[in-house]
Amino acid sequence: MKSAIPDTGVPITPPAGNGGDRQEASLHGEILLRLRDYVVEGNIPEGGRVPERQLCEMLGISRTPLREALKVLAAEGLIELLPNRGARVRQLSQRDLEELFDVMAGLESLAGRLACEAITDAEITAIEQLHYEMYGRYLHRDMHGYFQANQRIHESIVAAARNETLKTVYANFAGRIRRIRYSANFARKRQRWAEAMREHEAILDALRRRAASELSDILFQHLRNKRTAAIEHLTEPQEGAPASP
Repeated sequence: MKSAIPDTGVPITPPAGNGGDRQEASLHGEILLRLRDYVVEGNIPEGGRVPERQLCEMLGISRTPLREALKVLAAEGLIELLPNRGARVRQLSQRDLEELFDVMAGLESLAGRLACEAITDAEITAIEQLHYEMYGRYLHRDMHGYFQANQRIHESIVAAARNETLKTVYANFAGRIRRIRYSANFARKRQRWAEAMREHEAILDALRRRAASELSDILFQHLRNKRTAAIEHLTEPQEGAPASP
């Protein structure tokens, strides 16, 4: 478990006087990105209070931009805002996970079917590149980099479905399970991580062939398998703790 906000390589500095809204938006985006990664990667325990003072010191910011970022994470379902008492990491029950992953399985299954009807060769090439990046991260046991590439693959398939309603609903549910989806890769002593890589090979193969029904089934089962790993991680936390690469 990390003790500091993940560094994305872009320094967080206050916007210059004549930078305008663009620099402020860039600063907000960087704060949000690093804070989201910090929560997703398990640096605050389930149900734990968000240490606002500590995070402000780590990020070198005041509480106002921090709280703006926390509002976004609350809208994504990662945290809960407590009236006059700060915020805490949202805690999901086993039943919550079962329902959320089933919905996500249905959404990704539909996205895969629609994507095969509309995806371009250029989009498939971009997803292939993400896949190879993800595989490299997997080989180096770089969980942070692996997870980022993994999520971009799933989001790219959803985007290729060309359905804005689906995209919006998917984003809402994806935020709520992002943290457990990350930690589930550690379940069963990395066995699930290796299984997920094999499933992604099958996803890419079906996508290349635009095999709509096959890809739909693969994505549905992929999310079902992730659900199983997530529940294992929830019920046996001692076996799901991240190990050093």
